[in-house]
Formats: sequence, C-alpha cells, structure tokens
Amino acid sequence: MGLTERVAVFPTTFDNFVAPARAYPQIWRLVLGLGLIAGIYFLWMAVMGGLLWLASGLDGLEARLQTIAQGADPVSLLLLLCTFLGMALGAWAAARLLHGRGWRSLFGPPPTVLRDFVLGLGVMVVVGGGLGLLSLPFLPTLSVATPLPTWLAFLPLALMGIALQTGAEELVFRGYLQQQLAARFAAPLVWMGVPSILFGLAHFAPGELGDNAWLVVAATGLFGLIAADLTARTGALGLAWGLHFANNFLAILVVSAMGGLDGLALFELPRGTVQSANLRPILLADMALMVAVWAVCRLLLMRR
Repeated sequence: MGLTERVAVFPTTFDNFVAPARAYPQIWRLVLGLGLIAGIYFLWMAVMGGLLWLASGLDGLEARLQTIAQGADPVSLLLLLCTFLGMALGAWAAARLLHGRGWRSLFGPPPTVLRDFVLGLGVMVVVGGGLGLLSLPFLPTLSVATPLPTWLAFLPLALMGIALQTGAEELVFRGYLQQQLAARFAAPLVWMGVPSILFGLAHFAPGELGDNAWLVVAATGLFGLIAADLTARTGALGLAWGLHFANNFLAILVVSAMGGLDGLALFELPRGTVQSANLRPILLADMALMVAVWAVCRLLLMRR
C-alpha cells in the first residue's frame, strides 16, 4: 500500500499526525527509543523505591513493594499509578532525543485531543456502562470492596492517577510507536498491528491469571487495535485516551474482576474468579462490548 492509498483509506489528519515522525523514521532509532522508555520507566520506579526506603526503612520496603505491585490498598494503588510517570517521561525523552520532536507531537492538536477525549469518555460511559448494567444479572455475586466514604475521599487522586496511567500508555503505544512505524511503513498491518500485539503482550501475567492469561492478552490486544484505528481516523490520541480512561475507571474503581488493582474498587468478584473458567465469559463479553463502543465511535466520526 503506497502513501496515496493509505491517505485514501485514512483521513489526512492521520498523515498530519505522523508528519513529525518522518524526519527521523529509522528503525534503529525506534528500537533505541523503546529501550530508552523502558530504562526511564524502571529508573523512575527505582527512585520511588528509594523514597519508600527512606520513609519506611528496609524492613518495611519489601512488604510495601508487594502491596504496590498488587494495588492492594488505596495508597498502594495510587503509588502504582504514579509509576507510569516514568513511562510518560520516557516517551517524551525518546521523541526529543532520538527524533528531534517535542512531546506535543505525540498527542496531536490539543483542541482535537480535548474534544475527542470527552467524546470517548461519553461513549464509553453511555454504551459501555449501559451494557455493563444489563450484564449484571449474569455476573457472579458482587461484594463491596471499599467503603463509600473511603472511595470518595481517594477519588480525586485516583482519577488523576488513572489519567496518568492511561495517558502514558497511549503516548507510548498509539503516540510514539504508532507514529514512528507509520512514518517508516505504509501498511496499516504494521503500524496498527505491531503496537496492538505489544500492548496485549504487556498484559501477559500467567502467574496471576492462570489459564486465562492469553485471553486477557487477546482482550487487551483487541482494545489496542480499536484504539489504533480510532487514532488513525482522528489524527490525535484524544478518542483512544478517553475510551482507555473510562474503561480503566470502570475496571479499577467500580468493579474489580482481575484479582489485583482492587485497592479502591467499589465492588469485586469472588476471590479466585481471575484464574477460573468463570472469568472467560466476562472477558468475551468485555470484548464484544468494546467492539460495540468502537462501532458507535466510528458512526459518530462519519457524521462529523
């Protein structure tokens, strides 16, 4: 597929979105950039670990790190979300140092980002939330996980944390990676497929998910593909970010189904669900829900 064919399939806004990446599209720069992102991400986690060591001492550090990894209580969950600052800083550093472009080029036009973020948030809440409510009778019995006063007290910080976490992931996968691949390869199979596969594999956790690990990879990979498509059609990260933010809000702060990151969930599924066959219909229903959300977004974009 040549450049003219790609522009014929996707709007010229995507061509403008990719334009800043064309100055230095070499694959070696991209590979080095991904290494830089990972390095800064882990360096930031080491800095956070050092601060925790100073605050709690060596004896309490190991226990605290374990609770942070699981997001098992409100403070641990907030600290886990804060680790994604390193990922965002890494994306900015890679774009600046290796490709000579600023962090704004990773987002797209700010007015478009804001407008589409609100659109994605609204579609996910209305369509995703509505279908989620209809599916409640088919779910296992939910139990209260966090008292409402505690949930409300931590809610502002949790919203900022989820905005940081989802924004950082969008910067890396649908911003930096998708842009740089599109600057080098014309085929959507590459610049949509590779980030989506890597996004899914980043959620591979067989130790926690058991036999459901690969289905979780498929579900997150599908979301990555949907986000990549909507980013290509809008020429900005706003729509994908809005969907991602709303999805994680529901999954982290409303109903926890994955056995971790439940430190501030209002409700949770029975313990053991995450590694049992009972999780599979939930994941399949979630995938169908995301396809429905994607279809609504595409319809609204066609009417612009």
